[in-house]
Amino acid sequence: MKTRRRILVALGVGAIAAPFTSCAQDAKSRTRRIGWLEPGTPSSFPARRRAFHEVMRRAGFVEGQNLAVDYRYARGKLEQFPSIASELVGLEPECLVAIGVDAIGALRRATSTIPIVMGTIDADPVKEGLVASLPRPGGNITGMIGIAWELAGKRLELLREIEPKVARVAAFFDPRSPAGHAHLKDAEGAARVLRMQLQLLELREPGDIEPAFRAARTERADALFVIAVGMLNSHRGRIVALANETRLPAIYSNADFVADGGMIGYAPNMIDQFRRVATYVEKILRGANPGDLPIVQPTQFELIINLKTAKAVGVRIPNSLLARADRVIE
Repeated sequence: MKTRRRILVALGVGAIAAPFTSCAQDAKSRTRRIGWLEPGTPSSFPARRRAFHEVMRRAGFVEGQNLAVDYRYARGKLEQFPSIASELVGLEPECLVAIGVDAIGALRRATSTIPIVMGTIDADPVKEGLVASLPRPGGNITGMIGIAWELAGKRLELLREIEPKVARVAAFFDPRSPAGHAHLKDAEGAARVLRMQLQLLELREPGDIEPAFRAARTERADALFVIAVGMLNSHRGRIVALANETRLPAIYSNADFVADGGMIGYAPNMIDQFRRVATYVEKILRGANPGDLPIVQPTQFELIINLKTAKAVGVRIPNSLLARADRVIE
């Protein structure tokens, strides 16, 4: 009798355990879907996506196996964000990753329920009305903040260190993006202290790039400050090429411009930041509430100098600055 009871108990435990094992396997193997919205093109920031997926793979989410990603790109056309955001939300992803204030704002207007993880935002999300606070954002938005705009004044200081006689700086920006204005506010304050004059040049469309360079030359700009927001990020190669052709010492708010041949860049480390983005997406897929996840500020910043470009445009980089650089391209 005891033997029969043991057999029945064992069978009962097995019957109970089997469904739970099956459910666990289903939860692990079922495909999770996220949306991804960028302002540029697929070729704009591939290294960021690679860094994101490296961390996701380690967490057990592999694209093409149990993770599906719907990528969408505005290709520098900010006016397309509302329709693209609506399309992404219509696909009913479990989580959305958005890069830049314009993409984040468009997705926020499209959904108040699907979690949105900010890949980076080059403006204050509290002042933009996107979240309640950085420690407790509330709502459906969390993620990473770039604070690159807070470095705008430092970039002008770097230009002065490289070229002590710099007095007039052409500033390229996309006026449609709140991030561009955030950069300008900090840069204008620093320019007054440094006794520099900023020549503000608006670039809304690709056709504005060459006229902006002509205007900079006509007004005898000594240097160029590229505020890498909006349309400008989608045309890095053309902007860098023209800056080098016109021999304008140029500093960029995005280090990717330097990798593409720009002279100098000072910005948060975006590879580190997108690794953190992945950890937030993982937490949300496992059930975390985005409103309870604090918004994270960057902890790593990069000063990158392209020495080859500096020599080509006739600029000598001081040894003191080279010694402080995180990376020097020769």
